[in-house]
Amino acid sequence: MKRGHVRSDRAGPGAAGASPLERALAGGIRERGPISLAEFMETALYHPEHGYYQAERQRIGLNASSDFFTAYAAGDVFAELVTTAALRLLEEAPPELLEWVEIGAERGRSLWKTAPKPFRSLRSLALGDNLRIPPEAVVFSNELFDARPFHRVRFTHGGWKETGVGIEGSRFVETVLEEPTAAVEALRDRLPPAPPPNSVLDLPAGAVSLLERIVSQRWQGLFVAFDYGKRWEELIHEHPHGTLRAYSRHRQNPDILARPGQQDITGHICWDWMVDVLSAHGFHHINLDSQESFFVKYAAPAIERIIQRRPGLPDPARQRLQQLIHPANMGRKFQVLSARRNSGGMALD
Repeated sequence: MKRGHVRSDRAGPGAAGASPLERALAGGIRERGPISLAEFMETALYHPEHGYYQAERQRIGLNASSDFFTAYAAGDVFAELVTTAALRLLEEAPPELLEWVEIGAERGRSLWKTAPKPFRSLRSLALGDNLRIPPEAVVFSNELFDARPFHRVRFTHGGWKETGVGIEGSRFVETVLEEPTAAVEALRDRLPPAPPPNSVLDLPAGAVSLLERIVSQRWQGLFVAFDYGKRWEELIHEHPHGTLRAYSRHRQNPDILARPGQQDITGHICWDWMVDVLSAHGFHHINLDSQESFFVKYAAPAIERIIQRRPGLPDPARQRLQQLIHPANMGRKFQVLSARRNSGGMALD
């Protein structure tokens, strides 16, 4: 993220040709004053009509009309690896009693056409669906938490100030809020006391809130989330300008306020905060692995099957496997958080 004010790179809320979403955001800001970055992201990404994730559009893929590439592009190979790993992580728990719950898939584009064998059934929940978890489940997500709303704070004039979004002329701009939001105030004790001047932290409070919604429900089983993030100390010391960025047509845009509703906005989640939530809700065997390490440890039989299917012949499945586990591709870029909860970890009666 650039330092100082962040301006959109196109006609903004006050210009002719502004989009309905820009006009809606601008109207709220003019009526109530600057809004938090989290509110801006919530509207830009999840507005029921015009939000980036709600509009009918192709977001995931490798063609020119899509915006970004995820492990879902590996299709059956990714599904086979994830299913094999889940069976290993469940150990002695009978999978035929568990419902597979996939959260955050594109509507109508589940990674599995039917329930992964030998699980009882499949429930695929798109963004915006009722987030209800059955009593016994495997809860799986891929790049779900990184696009939840973030709050931003900047170290200026000897203290941390929350910044939000205002309007300057016909542009959305970053501006200091008069008062911090309740979410930032609750996190104030975690902020480092003396960072370099003008340091920025993008606080992934939305990811924590979503995880709370998932694990506060009374279910038992396995939680597996593929995403990208950092430990809290890494976010503090390795990303002095924050981690948020926008993506459109496979290009990264540092201007996250540009073209709301037309580009994805994403940042690194904080794995320590996610682990804290899982621990507080009775989960155990909590592990954080690189995607490469996760599959090597828990899905080795599937890796071997894929490698041996067409020995000596070109095989698209092997190419997709390499994309998923090679350190230069997705193997190190993404991490996997896994945990279990059962009657021994939390009383469900």
